[in-house]
Amino acid sequence: MTDRRHAMSTTDSRTHDGRTPAARTDVIVVGAGPTGLLLAGDLAAAGLDVTLVERRPAGRSNLTRAFGVHARTLELLDTRGLADALEATGTPLARMRLFGRLSLDLGRLPSRYDHLLITPQYEVERLLEQRAADAGVTFRHDTALRTLHQDADGVTAEFTGPDGAPLTLRAHHLVGTDGHRSTVRTAVGLPFPGTSVIRSIVLADVRLTDAPAETLSVNGTGDTFAFIAPFGDGWYRVMGWDRTRQVPDSEPVELDEVRDLARRALGTDHGMHDARWISRFHSDERQVPAYRVGRVFLAGDAAHVHSPAGGQGMNTGLQDAANLSWKLVAVHRGEAPDPEALLDSYQTERHPVGAMVLRTSGALVRLAMAHTPAARALRALAATCVSALRPLSAKALGTVSGLGIAYAPTPGGGRTSGRRAPDVPLREGRLHALLRAGEFVLIAPEGASPALPSFAPTTAARAVRATWTDPARRTTALVRPDGYVLWTAG
Repeated sequence: MTDRRHAMSTTDSRTHDGRTPAARTDVIVVGAGPTGLLLAGDLAAAGLDVTLVERRPAGRSNLTRAFGVHARTLELLDTRGLADALEATGTPLARMRLFGRLSLDLGRLPSRYDHLLITPQYEVERLLEQRAADAGVTFRHDTALRTLHQDADGVTAEFTGPDGAPLTLRAHHLVGTDGHRSTVRTAVGLPFPGTSVIRSIVLADVRLTDAPAETLSVNGTGDTFAFIAPFGDGWYRVMGWDRTRQVPDSEPVELDEVRDLARRALGTDHGMHDARWISRFHSDERQVPAYRVGRVFLAGDAAHVHSPAGGQGMNTGLQDAANLSWKLVAVHRGEAPDPEALLDSYQTERHPVGAMVLRTSGALVRLAMAHTPAARALRALAATCVSALRPLSAKALGTVSGLGIAYAPTPGGGRTSGRRAPDVPLREGRLHALLRAGEFVLIAPEGASPALPSFAPTTAARAVRATWTDPARRTTALVRPDGYVLWTAG
């Protein structure tokens, strides 16, 4: 079988036809949504030359379908110094109520971000775009990928820029963060298997005369479901679905349709008025089989799409980017003892997470769509059990918030490696603040100067040194830049 890591055609610093010289950069990121912006900002902050290419003109944001930022994503933004600014743009929700019976108390989350932040996607993009620009990312808007070719030394990508002008870039690696219609995924020949799980979902941002008592609630009758969540500035996000009205995405949506859905699913439309945005869309469940093909990677919606239930989409993409960025940095710096194994670990760690999100979000949307008496009885039983049994509730909270995600232990890394590192206080400050340097953090007992393990993809000079606040604690821990434990000893 052909090794997919070197399956593409050979080229050099010119295009494959030899006519147009290629501008060089370290990494090309295709797609300037939240995933691409975080990734590009991380790479540039670490000193890499990064070009971020986006089909949209400058200043045109994505449609704001994403609206919730979960605890684990807020922690990752905290390690980049952005969480506080994002928190100021939205509303923290401490509780979620699903199907009238299932209540999830987010205040029990083991994080300083013990809530779901309701804020539009464009606010996340705004902060990440400013960070990327400040770090020195080169932006090329109104530019579309045409082809790419890779060899053992790099990737050559050909684009069409503003006014049809050709652009050729040559880089060590390329990452496709260009959404569910990814041209990068198509260019490397990867399939996107899956199905359409739900059609004709309507979204609206509206004002309400009568605000709901629950801060976020989801309910369904079997033939309809709807949910309402506040942005905190007087606007509310409403989502709804009607089994009896399955029409194409192009079918216009009027506010009366949204009102009717809410009345039937929630018992009231809360006096909806003054819609500023209404849209209709469908939701697929799809995942690419490989997140890496040689020097090309996929992240975010280019790698996986799923139902909007649970608000996982943007969060999963941002966590993909945080996982991949430090690995690319270590390889570009020449600090990875086994570069290929480190890059392969992106697939090993993140592909199962994408599959898990497809399963959980798919289960939630199917519960919302349940319409037979047996299915609705099963939904009621499941909701009651999760609400009443603390271990099940904790598992659900960890899954939805992302705090429960863990990776396989690093060989030789100790029994706690692969787990999320909590934001513990240290002599030098809290851990997540120290991770803002974008480097590994080595936490040691008072007075100790431990050496790094031989498999660490960093150097002793780069690692941030920290000390436990408890002088009796004698363990040593090496925390990865994405906030997961690589190694423990003692």
